[in-house]
Amino acid sequence: MNSNLVPLLERNRAFAETDTRTHVPPQPFLPHQGLFIVTCMDSRTDPADFLGLRFGEAIVARTVGGRVTPAVIQALAFIGYVVETRAPEGPYFETAIIHHTDCGSTLLADEEFRQGFAERTGYDETALAGLPVPDPAVSGSSSNESGFPVLDPAATVRADVERVLSDPRISTRITVSGHVYDVDTGLVTTVVGPESPRASARR
Repeated sequence: MNSNLVPLLERNRAFAETDTRTHVPPQPFLPHQGLFIVTCMDSRTDPADFLGLRFGEAIVARTVGGRVTPAVIQALAFIGYVVETRAPEGPYFETAIIHHTDCGSTLLADEEFRQGFAERTGYDETALAGLPVPDPAVSGSSSNESGFPVLDPAATVRADVERVLSDPRISTRITVSGHVYDVDTGLVTTVVGPESPRASARR
């Protein structure tokens, strides 16, 4: 069976012939730019392209819609704990959550699609329904031409920033920010500036 990876393996060999892989941070869990980026799995939203990320500059987690999932919380909690215990002087990192326009997670707002996916995979349908967030600013019809609710990535990113800020497992020494990437203009807009998790949220 042919593999779509073959051309990329050629690129890998070219990469291996450079010294790029040696330009790593002194401590791998503290990337050069001090960033943990959460963004969408959409192929149009690769932060290496729209943010110009280079090797070793950031930790990147990609999920459906760029949403903060339990796995993302676990990763953030782990890395925060590693820094606190292995490099207590820091530097600490910023978690930059980036959602985007024209997001395919809109499909999960369709009840029939969502139910079918839940039945096929065993995922909790209620949890799936929480991924897309309708745009409260849309007046009249809240659906687009495809019949799916219009999403407001600024609202979803605010919700996810709050989810991280309020989680008691997250280090209070990191910061969290929220942004929206516009797939049409290519620009990133900051919605929530860097904030630290609240100490009162700690267990």
